[in-house]
Amino acid sequence: MALMTIGQVSEMLGVSARMLRYYEKEGLVGSMHRENYAYRVYDEDAVRRIRQIVLLRRLQMPLKRIRVIMDGSAREAAGMVQEQIADMERNLASMGTIRTALGRLRELLGEADSTADRAWERVLEDMAGLLALERYKLNGSALCPISEKEKQIRIVLLPPCTVASFRYFGENPEEKVGSVMDGFIRGEGLYEKKPDSRLFGFNPADGEGDDRSYSYENWVTIPEDLEVPAPLAKKRFAGGLYAAYAIRFPDFQEWEFLKSWAKNNDRYRARPWEDGAGDPEGCLEEHYNWVYSAHGGWPRNGIDGSVDLLLPIQPK
Repeated sequence: MALMTIGQVSEMLGVSARMLRYYEKEGLVGSMHRENYAYRVYDEDAVRRIRQIVLLRRLQMPLKRIRVIMDGSAREAAGMVQEQIADMERNLASMGTIRTALGRLRELLGEADSTADRAWERVLEDMAGLLALERYKLNGSALCPISEKEKQIRIVLLPPCTVASFRYFGENPEEKVGSVMDGFIRGEGLYEKKPDSRLFGFNPADGEGDDRSYSYENWVTIPEDLEVPAPLAKKRFAGGLYAAYAIRFPDFQEWEFLKSWAKNNDRYRARPWEDGAGDPEGCLEEHYNWVYSAHGGWPRNGIDGSVDLLLPIQPK
């Protein structure tokens, strides 16, 4: 098999370029340089290993277990699989508990002679603690039903704002862009000047070479009168209506879920992309607490960060 670029592997296996770079950063897979070519490429063994990782992820296997399965002994791998099965069985038991509780409530409602008979309310109150616990377990698991995931999607209106932007083409673009933004935020004392500053990122619509997967751009919101030093540029973001879905890093495969939601939603549809509004589909990623953490020198005990996937939408 011929050597493949990160973009080719991404398209073939249905996994984002960022996820592939993350796998490499975590030591799960390796790449190489091809002579007279600017970017890294994957050989047949690497592509086979990535395919195995992708298949294990589709079985909802966490990366820490995948690492053992890929590199450990057969006995260690079997142990990881057994742990995964045990987690799934616990979550199935959680869903069974909720189903039993709903069945009992249905029976009580059917037995009530009038609206004055509120026995079911007392039962529900008694179950409140258990139901809260089971719901928490479900929402934190890979078995969270699609309907539950859809409830976590928020409709948000991003206001117009002025941003400082930096775009980079080359290897490990997220790290390069993040390093430049980190220096800008600290140097300007941005968190003191604008405590509500927000950081967005996306893959630009245009790129250099034959692989846009090696490009990334960050926007950080700034005061309108702030001067922006090179190599950053000052831009105006028009804002707009977005569907927001929070993920745990690095679960960027959830983009497919969010796009599918927009495709099948009764009230909203994806908004056509407008030049300057993000990646080729207008998608953005908002990195919460990034500005605060950068300004504070990334304190060891700082606020945990999370990421919102933001899909531009409009009412039907």
